[in-house]
Amino acid sequence: MWHYLKFFNFYIAVLLGLSSIWLGNYFIVYGYALYLALYILGDALLGDDISEPPLLNQRLLRYMLYGAMPIAIMIYLSALWLVLPFQSTTGQWIMSNLPLYFVNAKLDTSWWQLVIAVPFLGLMLGGVATVVAHELVHKIGNPIAVAVGRWLLAFSFDANFSIEHVYNHHIKVATPEDPATAPRGRNVYVHFVKAFTGTQKAGWQIEKKRLERKSISIYSWHNAFLRGWAMSIILLTLAYILSGVFGALMFVAVGLSAKFTLEIVNYMEHYGLVRHPKQPVRPRHSWNSNRRVSCWTMFNLPRHSHHHAQGAVPFEKLKAMPDSPEMIGGYISTMAIALIPPLWFKVMEKKPGTLGCEFCQQRGIRNN
Repeated sequence: MWHYLKFFNFYIAVLLGLSSIWLGNYFIVYGYALYLALYILGDALLGDDISEPPLLNQRLLRYMLYGAMPIAIMIYLSALWLVLPFQSTTGQWIMSNLPLYFVNAKLDTSWWQLVIAVPFLGLMLGGVATVVAHELVHKIGNPIAVAVGRWLLAFSFDANFSIEHVYNHHIKVATPEDPATAPRGRNVYVHFVKAFTGTQKAGWQIEKKRLERKSISIYSWHNAFLRGWAMSIILLTLAYILSGVFGALMFVAVGLSAKFTLEIVNYMEHYGLVRHPKQPVRPRHSWNSNRRVSCWTMFNLPRHSHHHAQGAVPFEKLKAMPDSPEMIGGYISTMAIALIPPLWFKVMEKKPGTLGCEFCQQRGIRNN
């Protein structure tokens, strides 16, 4: 039972994190600091988990994944609560039904504490919504799973991840044609811009070709790419209805923060690794991590080498593959280093390369 329960830890952590959001004021700062410290220290002190237990209870596994939706909605509403104007109809109703303590806590929260709340909420949203959605959109034979995954991704303006990630990234990973793979020497901030624009362009082209093969108009409701953006617009409109202009701005800020978190993860999972486009994707074409807390928190996503070697394998069956290229640490600590480009480059220069091929030299690709 422990091997099932360990994957619920992140939901518990998010609920605790949201409690600090609702308590407001300095609790937001303390909650964020504690949140980061627990995951960084947990990975540093608890080491690796290379266990591969058989998890056969499919009902419980489904509860694990679909439970992300109500928690993502809680994150969404908590973000709107922070900027909710009390003079609005929604604000008046909440004031009359919520304990006075929470109302006063919101009033005592300063602007700079709201600023800190944005990456805090974005990190929680990325962990709950994006990570689980990544698992769901890979279940391409299950339309319900894909639909739920796309709605989870819509909170971070990324429903079309379900198109680009499955049908482009997994095919072109570790090649110059993959916008999610950062070549050596590119910093994470440049990568975010290039990855965001590149994945949107790739997603559009994939959907365009699909509809053209079926002789269906590109500019119609059949276009999943357009529907993906419509899903985020619906959430944005609802944020405006509930919390006004500041609610809409908060939704955008938290959503982009969660999207940035995703691209940091993509950056560190594939940075500097190269392969010939005609070569099959191997475990050595992704950075891997078996750190306990990261794997338990992210439904084994850090076991990325196996995931890319066999993209259809569900999270509970991913193998540790300890001989794959090893990430420099747990996910949160590695993210922190990636945000400081000079430090990142210095650390990654010491990492051995996984492929040195004539093709890469001809194309001017520098492998680490």
